[in-house]
Amino acid sequence: MQEQEIERTMRAVYAAFNQRDIDGCLQYMTGDVHWPKASEGGTVVGKEEIRAYWTRQWSEFDPYVEPIEILMAADGKVRVRVHQVVRSLSGDLLFDGEVLHVYAMREGCISAMTLGEADADGKASAAFARQH
Repeated sequence: MQEQEIERTMRAVYAAFNQRDIDGCLQYMTGDVHWPKASEGGTVVGKEEIRAYWTRQWSEFDPYVEPIEILMAADGKVRVRVHQVVRSLSGDLLFDGEVLHVYAMREGCISAMTLGEADADGKASAAFARQH
């Protein structure tokens, strides 16, 4: 894939996510995609597990993620620096900051995503920390 195509794909995925268009996101992913459960910790595999995870996530949080910079790395991965805002469903601000998303691509589709901030133990992202 050309860099311009990858950038268009990434921007389309983020736009669909922000519109809560799950199918719009999943069309850019492989069937066996690996995805971090940022709000829960751990990983899901496959489009239906992502659908279930996002459905749960959006019933608890209102995340908005805007790409700031999209870079192709020498290792073939795509690094996307994003501005992420996470609110509670009642509108309380839980997180407003930058996060790094790292993507593996296969045949023009996303095959895996990891959080650049993630610890090796796969804990939930600080962006989704519950405030009491």
